Amino acid sequence: MPKLVSAWRGLTEQPDVLLTNALLLNIALILLGWNRYKSMNTELGERRRSEEEARRLAQIDPLTDCYNRRSIAPAMAELLAEAESQGRALAVILVDLDNFKQVNDLNGHNTGDAVLTETSERMGDILPADALLARLGGDEFAAAVVYDPVMPGKIEHLASLLIERVAQPIVVKDTVIEITMSVGIASSVNLVEPADAEVSTRLIHKADIAMYQAKKQGKNRLFWFEPAMEQELRFRNELESGIRKGIAKGEFVPFYEQQIDLETGELVGFEMLARWLSPDMGIVGPDIFIPIAEEIGVVAEMSEKLMQQAFEDAKRWNPRLTLSVNISPVQMRDPWFAQKLLKLLLQHNFPPSRLDIEITESALHDNVGLVRSMITSLRNQGVKVSLDDFGTGYASLSQLRSLPFDRIKIDRSFIRELNTGEEGSNLVDAIISMGNGLKMPITAEGIENEVVLEMLRKMGGLKGQGYHYGRPEPADEVLTRLHNSGLLSGSETRTSDRLPRPIVGNRAV
Repeated sequence: MPKLVSAWRGLTEQPDVLLTNALLLNIALILLGWNRYKSMNTELGERRRSEEEARRLAQIDPLTDCYNRRSIAPAMAELLAEAESQGRALAVILVDLDNFKQVNDLNGHNTGDAVLTETSERMGDILPADALLARLGGDEFAAAVVYDPVMPGKIEHLASLLIERVAQPIVVKDTVIEITMSVGIASSVNLVEPADAEVSTRLIHKADIAMYQAKKQGKNRLFWFEPAMEQELRFRNELESGIRKGIAKGEFVPFYEQQIDLETGELVGFEMLARWLSPDMGIVGPDIFIPIAEEIGVVAEMSEKLMQQAFEDAKRWNPRLTLSVNISPVQMRDPWFAQKLLKLLLQHNFPPSRLDIEITESALHDNVGLVRSMITSLRNQGVKVSLDDFGTGYASLSQLRSLPFDRIKIDRSFIRELNTGEEGSNLVDAIISMGNGLKMPITAEGIENEVVLEMLRKMGGLKGQGYHYGRPEPADEVLTRLHNSGLLSGSETRTSDRLPRPIVGNRAV
């Protein structure tokens, strides 16, 4: 090397060429190796960082930096094992934001993301330092907190603080968002199953059941898990499955309740009422299955099949007898409902003039414009439309004047008050006077005895129905009664000077 440097400087003669080339080649190999070593170190570092980031993303929710559904379970199991070794317990607090979908729908998903981020930060500020917080998905969070099992009140107080803190307004780009949350709490103290790898999953499941109970009881509140809740939820799931199968098997059938002209005592029609002929539970009333059918989205299919059967049944009655059918508020949200109903009438060759559709007050508040359009379309084809259960909702006089109803049905709760004396009588009389002023005939529901019947008769020309005239009956029993009264299709009244009479129990009155 010194000779090579001297030769380059012109001080000595040229060194051996072979040795010079060998030296230069060695230097090049060393530089190349060093460069490759640096490149490999850089590549390994980047790969290590990528793996760490992938591992972090697999365990952490990217929006809120909380644990995610996958990672919270093992972390919770580890925290539970540590708590039990210290004689303490683990509480799982499951949180679901109320009506969060509306926040996204009205303000956009960016605002919704900001609300979720702020919510997680507020919860993190309140939870103890050793607590775990996870976003399970959507607007659902879970917190795991170690506590002394003899002092469960501290957990309840903590959950109350979370509810209070999250309920405070959130400002996102000058938009004020107010949101509440429902909370379910489950404790490892109440676990009867052995502790295993799935213990955290079971705790989250139980807290979720308690949270569902909080939603059911009005939201913005907390509930501790109780075994009865799980039994109720299991029964609910069985009902949902039974309803779906029952619709397919034709287990839902129409029953019929008489409607009477109170002045003349004449039978003028029937109201169709749904019944579920369940193989396991017997005859089930609509108050049990209709709300569930509405929630799971099968009420329209159920109603259509019931109406098809009712149209065929009513075709065998005297043509002047009307058929009343209750329509769910869910069905009224379908802009094509009127067209579907008219198509059914055409398919079954059932006269629209014999059909009376009954709509509850609650249906008016979803979309009054759509309801008005449907009512007008049906009435133009000859279908009558009644406002059902009047007085139990929030229908205003302006709505009654603007919506073209043919009839008002007074809810049975008001008719029941006729037994309470003058105050109840005045209330019913006021509703009847209002109906008269709006030129809308009145039907009284829930007539159960002769005393109430006589009071209603004195209030003017009304239609009525109730157990006083007999309970709702299946189609074959109705046909038998109509046959005995001469009121089947094609039959004539018994005498020209005698009106048909309603049937009470097993006798006519």
